[in-house]
Amino acid sequence: MDLPTVWFVAIAVLWTGYFVLEGFDFGVGMLLPVLGRGSDADRRVVINAIGPVWDGNEVWLITAIGAMFAAFPAWYAGLLSGFYLPVLLVVLALIARGVAFEYRGKVDDPRWRARWDAAIVTGSAVPAFCWGLVFANVVRGVQLGPDRVVRSGLTDLLNPYALVGGVATLALFVLHGAVFLALKTDGPVRRRARAVARLAAPAAAAAQFAFLMWTQADHGTPATAAVALAAVGALVAGGVLVARRREGWAFAATAVAVAATTAVLFGSLFPVALPSLVDPAFDLTVADAASGPYTLGILSWVAVFFLPLVLLYQSWSYWVFRRRVTRAHVS
Repeated sequence: MDLPTVWFVAIAVLWTGYFVLEGFDFGVGMLLPVLGRGSDADRRVVINAIGPVWDGNEVWLITAIGAMFAAFPAWYAGLLSGFYLPVLLVVLALIARGVAFEYRGKVDDPRWRARWDAAIVTGSAVPAFCWGLVFANVVRGVQLGPDRVVRSGLTDLLNPYALVGGVATLALFVLHGAVFLALKTDGPVRRRARAVARLAAPAAAAAQFAFLMWTQADHGTPATAAVALAAVGALVAGGVLVARRREGWAFAATAVAVAATTAVLFGSLFPVALPSLVDPAFDLTVADAASGPYTLGILSWVAVFFLPLVLLYQSWSYWVFRRRVTRAHVS
């Protein structure tokens, strides 16, 4: 493969890592009022389950966007300027969510904590929906002319296919988060998480099936068809496994579903980075959007040296904080 293709695959891997890891803590945040309804101790159990890792998971987003900027500046410009409003909502939601995690316990007042809990729920739900909306529109295409300027407005982005994509990622992350909490906690929170996962699995599988089959019908290839079916099958398997109290395998299944969904989206794009709804001649291809060979070569050496270090560090942090969280840890 040439360097632009290699970096397109690398960026797809970075986004996959982000959605697999950040996906479950978005799900945990959205489920906070449901799984932590017993007491503030249960809500603290839910939050502490992702406390050591949520900010590290966001590094994948920074890395993915940074890599897009360096390797495909035209793609970066089109994606972030053409989707300015949903991306801005994601940024604001992530800021509110991060502040809420830090400030929630600063004052011993139920009303104070309730306000920050609402910020955690909103700050998790908005990105979960908006990322699905954005990437569905990236696959569908935008109003892109010969000047490479995206002229799609908000009403263009809120098309039925993109809305289904947003609902699909929202449901997927709820299930992913519920399974993670069933794996990571014990006691009442774990029992509630299993119950929610059993209920969420059929809804997530149905939403994912609708979105991926629509994607396949309009933009897919024979290769992405097999991956799309694997994604839906993994969600069904995840629901069955969590019902049988095999939380580790269930989490692996939902992680596979998230990764397979991302692979379908990027696989449906290639070799185009940003399709044009105006005229296919104006499509922004991977080759057109890429930086020069010298830049891509430097980036490749940087990735070879530093990516293994990042993976080792994050794997180590997950290993250190691998034990289940219970009420005893927050009392």
